[in-house]
Amino acid sequence: MVDISAWDVVVVDDEPDNIGVVELVFQFHGATVRTATSGSQCLALLAARTPTLVLVDIQMPEMSGYELLEVIRQHPEWNSLPVIAITAHAKREDREQIMTAGFDGYIGKPISVMTLIDEIIQIVQARGL
Repeated sequence: MVDISAWDVVVVDDEPDNIGVVELVFQFHGATVRTATSGSQCLALLAARTPTLVLVDIQMPEMSGYELLEVIRQHPEWNSLPVIAITAHAKREDREQIMTAGFDGYIGKPISVMTLIDEIIQIVQARGL
């Protein structure tokens, strides 16, 4: 298993329960987790310190995950940052839209605490990140 204890992960979701699950799983593995409930909060966290990767909910008020990804990809320091969508949109066409938009990967909800880290490592390794 890959050692993720040095990772700095930003989790963006407007649902506290979703953030809590992801946060607990990453902290269990020793990773640093910073959380945001909106796109603007995420951008402030990125400006303070560039993370290892960002996990983004697609449907959020104020700024959708797609809009947030667009801002991240336009920023010179963040444009190659791994950004993984976490969403309840599980249809095949949803996945295709997410990947076409430029996300590095996709994790479906409900999140499985047993497989989350393995799924993320698989996405990161498959994309050569």
